[in-house]
Amino acid sequence: MSTSSPWVVVPGTPQQIEAVARQCRRLVSRRAMMAAGVAIVPIPGVDWVTDIAVLLKLIPDINRAFGLSPEQVERLSPDRRVVVYKAISAGGGLLVGRLVTRELVIKLLKMVGVRLTTQQAAKYVPIAGQAISAALTYSSLRFVCEQHIRQCMDVAGQLLLAAPSRND
Repeated sequence: MSTSSPWVVVPGTPQQIEAVARQCRRLVSRRAMMAAGVAIVPIPGVDWVTDIAVLLKLIPDINRAFGLSPEQVERLSPDRRVVVYKAISAGGGLLVGRLVTRELVIKLLKMVGVRLTTQQAAKYVPIAGQAISAALTYSSLRFVCEQHIRQCMDVAGQLLLAAPSRND
């Protein structure tokens, strides 16, 4: 999902929200698989750097797909922008509509810290440990991104509810 993504505005129907979510989940699966491949390499820290880099790219891509990047939110009408910010704060969206920084990504990764700590330790057990490390990396990234996708879906849904009736 590059900046030329067809979803530059908030999806306008529940079906569009679901379609964007499916597209984002496919993207997350591909990138998490790539990170899992890196997790197999028994070099300390390489997987953490990869996880951070993957999330620094994925989270803004997900925001953009839902029309919820900081730039897109700023282009909304003031009343719709208020709805977005209220939905974000009510839903605890840490990264929805925000500039994604390395510090925010690290905070996000700490949410799944137990998995990642286990993954770091497991990586040094020959073969089986590396497979466990890769599986934990994949599942951790999928978990973090799924939470973010759901938060974006909730915000987009709130915008649908707040949209003026077409019969007015």
